[in-house]
Amino acid sequence: MRRLAAFVTALVLLPASTAFATELDELLEESREASYSAEQVITCSTPDGVHDAVIELSQSSGELHVGAPVAPGVELAAGSGGWTLVREGAVVSSANVEGTGDVPEPRYSVDDGADTEYLGRDAVRYEMAGDGVVRAELVFDAEIGALLRVVTFNGDGSVYCERRFITFDPEAPPPGDEETTEVVRSAEGGVDSDLPDTLAGFERLDVYEDDAGFVFAYYSDGFFSFAVFQIPSLLSIDTGSPVTLADRVYTRSFSPGQVTFAWETRSGGMAMVGDLPPDMHEEVLAGLPAPQDPGLFRRLWRSLFG
Repeated sequence: MRRLAAFVTALVLLPASTAFATELDELLEESREASYSAEQVITCSTPDGVHDAVIELSQSSGELHVGAPVAPGVELAAGSGGWTLVREGAVVSSANVEGTGDVPEPRYSVDDGADTEYLGRDAVRYEMAGDGVVRAELVFDAEIGALLRVVTFNGDGSVYCERRFITFDPEAPPPGDEETTEVVRSAEGGVDSDLPDTLAGFERLDVYEDDAGFVFAYYSDGFFSFAVFQIPSLLSIDTGSPVTLADRVYTRSFSPGQVTFAWETRSGGMAMVGDLPPDMHEEVLAGLPAPQDPGLFRRLWRSLFG
């Protein structure tokens, strides 16, 4: 039986670097290569209230690690273009999302940057805008290039989320234990998926499938990103509430730095998980299969056999 009893995600993303001017593009790449240990505060103002958290981060050799697990059960950890699916403490599949499709067209522009100071260190602050709206403010460490603070904005200019380091140690953290992962088939391997190549200004960078039929697609517009999951079984999340968007009913759950939408279709469960601001949600979801009641027989079959 493959029943997804819990769906918990920890999304700690650094923006993709394809949509920016050369200087910022280089800084984003440098931020991925920086080695450090830090504590980060995440605070998000959502339609369901304020969500915040303090997490421990460490980065070394291009790999970003989050401290303690967010919750037991099934977890998806994604960041810096990679993802790992964990079921009951065992890493069952992972991938590095480099992208096999076209590079997204530039959606955002940035200013020239301004010198500033953060946590007593020299830093550089940038503003990023798209469609005439400031969407993010980013502060990079001037010495090693680590991304120290990110503020993202809704379409009306209000603050959506702030991620900021409250402690920062620019030293390489000690190496952790190596994890064993299973092979995941990418789009080049012939994954059969009806997920669109482009969706509300986002490009599908790649699509993967594990041996249990769990399909995962990764989308980015060069800064914000989200993942779409197709699951051949029932899907549930521990928290969340019904929400109606464009006459479609989903289960929505906000957590610090991300949103999860879950719903059922005739063919299985689906979920969308991302860091994009709320004013982008409806357009993205409108391009995905609509929620449908699978019917009593299908629901019973899935609950018994996955």
